[in-house]
Amino acid sequence: MAEETENSNDEALEDGQEAEEGGLNMKKIIMFVVLPLLIIGGGGAAAYFTGALDSLTGKEMECGTVKEGDEDFSKCMEAGLIVIDESKPGEFLEIPSLIVNLNSPGQQPRFLKISIKLELKNEKDKVKMSNILPRVVDQFQTYLRELRTDDLRGSSGIYRLREELLARVTAAAPDIDVKDVLFQEVLIQ
Repeated sequence: MAEETENSNDEALEDGQEAEEGGLNMKKIIMFVVLPLLIIGGGGAAAYFTGALDSLTGKEMECGTVKEGDEDFSKCMEAGLIVIDESKPGEFLEIPSLIVNLNSPGQQPRFLKISIKLELKNEKDKVKMSNILPRVVDQFQTYLRELRTDDLRGSSGIYRLREELLARVTAAAPDIDVKDVLFQEVLIQ
């Protein structure tokens, strides 16, 4: 009888080890088969829904109907399927004439009278710029008061003035697309 009990204990131990190995095999299957399949499937779904696989799936952008501001507009521009006609003028906004004292080294005061128009991309930008025009004029006044007459000599002086004013209007209104600063009148006295 003792032998029988010993045999049944051995069988029970073997069955327990087999059950333990079966559980271990199931964990291995989950870890090395199911989990990688879930990761690959999730990554593939993410790539598909973000548009990363569009070139492989044959999905093409519809650049014929896309408008500026749409999601695919910049992609169509990069692909060269949309060309913006930069030759057509934008909207023009006139800045009131500015008269400022120049920074002059002598006793004789020097003045600058300047009339400027801003070329903006569209009518919407023109309305936005009109609302913040006092800020732009302030930026211009602050810069122009520090100029000397030598700073404005020749075409290179006017070119530098244009670049500086464009930088200041862009700083004053960063969300507005300013195409150019156009001089209507520049008078140094």
